[in-house]
Amino acid sequence: MSRRLSSKLVPSTRFLQSTSRSYYSAAFPDEPPCGPTQSKILSHALSHVPKHGFSQHALLSGARDAGYLDVSVQLFPRGAFDLLNYYRVTRRLALKDRVQFDDERAKLGIGRKVRLLTRERLRLNVEDGIVGQLQGALALSSLAGNIPQSLKELSLLSDEIWYLASDTDVTFSWYSKRASLAAIYASTELFMSTDKSKDFQETDEFLDRRLNDVMTVGKAVSGAREYIGFWAGSALNVGRSLGMRI
Repeated sequence: MSRRLSSKLVPSTRFLQSTSRSYYSAAFPDEPPCGPTQSKILSHALSHVPKHGFSQHALLSGARDAGYLDVSVQLFPRGAFDLLNYYRVTRRLALKDRVQFDDERAKLGIGRKVRLLTRERLRLNVEDGIVGQLQGALALSSLAGNIPQSLKELSLLSDEIWYLASDTDVTFSWYSKRASLAAIYASTELFMSTDKSKDFQETDEFLDRRLNDVMTVGKAVSGAREYIGFWAGSALNVGRSLGMRI
């Protein structure tokens, strides 16, 4: 995983088409996170995130870059969180095109595929230059009004990864595996925010240890509870450390 950070984000503007799924995911077809005008502003705003974080300043700069008046930021009632949510959604939707399982890679087991997909999503944080802003993003997510959407998007990311990994299990473990992976991704992203190792090697190792647990169905439910509790507590602590009244 390269530590070199890009100077300008190249947001994904291509959205996945709805696909027929034989299980729960079919109830949640992929949709663009917002309309064309909002997308234009947000895509420009992402180029300011490495320096200014997921903030109102980045949003305002994006509107100006896109050729809109400052008042256009009123299109985003949740302010900076709309920018953060846009980033998360577009990067989740980009996984389908970034990781292809054809030829020899199609023979990989589901566990290996899940690892590759999860690492690829984390790699996007590096390529986009937003690793230094992850703690701020976590604090923003921890605000009461933002928690439901943050958890929903985390759930959708987990479901997308298992789906792209060709997991078709429809037993009870379907739910526990997705809950566990969602929590594992959240805790790994938090770990990544403070990782100073070369090429984020320690983040890779942290992820591998957690994924070894989720592959064991017997540990999935207890693991999900542990990591979700860890994420919630960490989110509150980060938010408070940044001066948020939560």
